[in-house]
Formats: sequence, structure tokens, C-alpha cells
Amino acid sequence: MRGIKTIDETNKFLEYYLPIYNNRGRFKAIEDGDLHRELPKGIDLDMILCIKTKRGLRNDFTVSHDKRLYQVIEHVNTKSVIVEDGIDGSMFITYKGTDLKYREISQRPVREDRPGKVKVFKSKRAYRPPADHPWRRFKIRPQISPYQQMEKVA
Repeated sequence: MRGIKTIDETNKFLEYYLPIYNNRGRFKAIEDGDLHRELPKGIDLDMILCIKTKRGLRNDFTVSHDKRLYQVIEHVNTKSVIVEDGIDGSMFITYKGTDLKYREISQRPVREDRPGKVKVFKSKRAYRPPADHPWRRFKIRPQISPYQQMEKVA
């Protein structure tokens, strides 16, 4: 719109236009000084300003997070927990706002097989209807043997 064709003309225009553009949203405050409110009691900014990730809690009470494995020590009746990574590098595992005790483990616990709890699977037999079942009596086209046809023709 202004007929600018070179980089030098663009730089001259920006020297003129940038101060005008920067002052467009500038307003003078009604009051001088710090107008921030005090933080209410009971609010923990570390719990608010953290990265919260929902993770599945496995049957052996283990949680996988950041390529590491953690085992929750407390018994919790849930399928998911929240892992909170703080700004300072701290980590918490929580469920319904309460911190759970946990420890980092190097490998998943091995399940011990109990000899008394062995499941035996029986093979199922295919269902065969009895001889008097309607499926056995119903015939769409009764088959006639070739010998019977020859007797009828002769």
C-alpha cells in the first residue's frame, strides 16, 4: 500500500511504524504499585504448577512412567492413578488427591504359580441334535435313489 519495494525502504517504514504499533495497547494504570493478591491459605502452587499424567495401575501395583517402573506400596482399589511431575524435579503418585507411597523397581515382579489353582480346560463337544429333532425330519427335496426311479419308469 505504501509502495515499498526494497529492504531499505522497509526498514525506514518500520522505524516509523513500530513505535505506533507498540503504543496501541498501552494504557496507564489507574493505581500505581503492586496490585497482586495474596495467595489464599491451603493452596499449594507446587501441586497446581506441575505436569499431571493419568497412568494405569496394573494388577501387581506397578506404574510405568518416563521409561521407569514404580511399584505402589499402599493397597489402592483403582485401575488408574495420577503421576505428578513438579517443576523442581519431584514426582508424586496420587489417587483422589492423596499421595501414595511408592518405590522405583528395576524389573516387574514375577508371579508365583500356585499348584492348587491350576485351571483345567475341557474340550467342548459339538452339539448333535437327537434323532427325533425337527431338523432331522425336515427335508426340502427328498432324494430318490436311481434304482427307485428306474422302477417307476419301467
